[in-house]
Amino acid sequence: MTRKFNHIAVLLGGLSAEREVSFSSGKACADALEGEGYKVTRIDVGHDIAAELSALKPDACFNALHGRWGEDGTIQGLLEYLRIPYTHSGVAASALAMHKERAKIVMGAAGVPVPEGKVVSRQEAAKAHVLPPPYVLKPVAEGSSVGVFIVKPDQAHPPQQLHSPDWKFGDELLAEKFIPGRELTCAVIADEPTAIIDIVPAEGLQFYDYDSKYVEGGSRHILPAQLSPIVNQSVQRFTLLAHRALGCRGVSRADFRFDERADGSFELACLEVNTQPGMTGTSLVPELARHKGWSLGELVRWMVEDASCNR
Repeated sequence: MTRKFNHIAVLLGGLSAEREVSFSSGKACADALEGEGYKVTRIDVGHDIAAELSALKPDACFNALHGRWGEDGTIQGLLEYLRIPYTHSGVAASALAMHKERAKIVMGAAGVPVPEGKVVSRQEAAKAHVLPPPYVLKPVAEGSSVGVFIVKPDQAHPPQQLHSPDWKFGDELLAEKFIPGRELTCAVIADEPTAIIDIVPAEGLQFYDYDSKYVEGGSRHILPAQLSPIVNQSVQRFTLLAHRALGCRGVSRADFRFDERADGSFELACLEVNTQPGMTGTSLVPELARHKGWSLGELVRWMVEDASCNR
């Protein structure tokens, strides 16, 4: 691959609830880029990031931020203003994908199946059940499954944590019908869908939550997922369709719930598209890239050389 860039600023850390995960992703990517021969500067992103990048003048930025400000179009807008090429999706796609309800509207209109649900205030959700249990409550604009609750059928009251004065995940929640079954994930790399992973959370964990994602042994990944050809093709087709409908660029990852019934019918629903997938040692996209035949170094090199403005 012809190299366009030499000096890469890896943006990591940041100000969101996913700061620690971003450090892990950023370190893995920075190390891999150095292994590929790039000059790398690691930047813990703070409020002075514009001045820091203006002084540094990197050839491109590898965005390893997660969560608010790094994944929602904010840092992307700044990089556009500074005219520094960057990886992953652009301003509009990042902002849209980060807001789960708006993303669902766009994906649903494009033909991607999404769960039934509605946006409610935290006060409403804390006071009484907003949907018949079982259902899921999640912040409309957070990642890594932070602040997510599964309300079980026998639960008399909504999650009491919603009353906490320490709640820091926003006052809008998305309430969705709970879909039982398996958790599947598929990525888009170089505008092609990857193989599919069937995620099995460790015993004692309800779903693919924060610990399942980032704690060693938190989940078991079956790759490739053991699915019928029609389900496999459907997941890959909907993953690419969602990526394109939202306007994503570079790498993205779509998460699905798959409920296979005894009569042979099934329900498949796309939960969300992640425009800044994790790149840690337990993350899914590096694993999917390896299955595709790409090392982490090859993956991050492709991502950097794909970097641009006007994404």
